[in-house]
Amino acid sequence: MEAITLGPAGTYSHRAARAAADEVTFSESVTAIVEAVADGEYRRGVVPIENSIEGSVTETLDALSDYDVGVVEEVVTPIRHALLAQSESFDVVASHSQALAQCRTFLEAEYPDVTLEAVASTARGVEHAREDGSVAAIAHPDNADEDLQILAEDIQDRSSNATRFFVISPAEERSTAGGKSTIVVNPNANYPGLLLELLEAFANRDINLSRVESRPTGDRLGDYLFHIDFEAGLYEDHAAAAVEEVEDIAANGWVRRLGSYDTRHVV
Repeated sequence: MEAITLGPAGTYSHRAARAAADEVTFSESVTAIVEAVADGEYRRGVVPIENSIEGSVTETLDALSDYDVGVVEEVVTPIRHALLAQSESFDVVASHSQALAQCRTFLEAEYPDVTLEAVASTARGVEHAREDGSVAAIAHPDNADEDLQILAEDIQDRSSNATRFFVISPAEERSTAGGKSTIVVNPNANYPGLLLELLEAFANRDINLSRVESRPTGDRLGDYLFHIDFEAGLYEDHAAAAVEEVEDIAANGWVRRLGSYDTRHVV
């Protein structure tokens, strides 16, 4: 099976995608990945959803609310950042904006005067470092080769740094089986206690919520939708009842069941 994910080769998304598919194709945009899967161009896409330090990836959240797809697996991979360069002399550090943020303490302490350049991916930063001796990159140490040396390893601010990826599918391949589930709720309403009502649908059935994220709908200022992850499969009666109650609360809007899935850990 072929999957599409963020490129070029060597990104953390690429590492996650190799666990989910035999062949991997690359895109420069999370939105383009989700759209390609929704349109049926690919049966699988792999997109980052959340980092343990920097939080949720908003482009992914927005794309999952804009396009009708399913989530069939969650892949969790530890993030190991290294500083890669042609030599110890450089003026710029290039990497994905989240990678730069995740190494903020190291960079401020060891290289306070360098210029930080945000690029499309960690692998793109590696490409810049290979092409230009004045540029260093932050990426997984496996990206070093004969052109680049590893100047420092494990430079992330926290050793527990990890990223969750969703393996997405066309909507018709969603499953109700798995240990976790995700829904997107657009209540199309705004009144006191609305969020409490949504959360109580799960709390009253003893279902743990592992993530609740709000995002603006883009329709009107102050209108929000909610991304909810919970620890139960949609095949379970109490989970199905909770989602049905949420659908009743959001009767003026919509609820998208992205599906149920299990988690795979990739080193």
